[in-house]
Amino acid sequence: MKLYVTVKSLGKRKNVLTKLEIELLVIPTTLRELITEVVKWNVHQFTEKQQSTTLIPFLTGMEIEERKENGKVAFGSVYNDQIPDLKQAIETAVVAFEDGLYKVFIREEENSDLESPIKLNEGDEVVFIRFTMLAGSIW
Repeated sequence: MKLYVTVKSLGKRKNVLTKLEIELLVIPTTLRELITEVVKWNVHQFTEKQQSTTLIPFLTGMEIEERKENGKVAFGSVYNDQIPDLKQAIETAVVAFEDGLYKVFIREEENSDLESPIKLNEGDEVVFIRFTMLAGSIW
């Protein structure tokens, strides 16, 4: 199933929203299953990126401008060679949702119950809004 995922982090200086096309192998029927499948997809993408090697990394002019707009020009290298634990990643994502660290919207409608049934259609947009914790004191 093909979905479009948008991730927004509140509190960032740049309001850059990118819509990412992902292909899920299993059609999720609950929010918990959706989070699980998205985490599986992310871990797979990260592992592939870890294993790919380029002898001489380079950026085109367009890539430099695009990354400059996002606020960071880098080669996108993965320096962490530790293989991610899929089970732990899924558990962390679910606990973070339960703790209110991010919200999930499907077709602009918030989904707040992990076990309630959801109906996804091919090409639906899913938005993850991550909340930023602020440090400081109240005067």
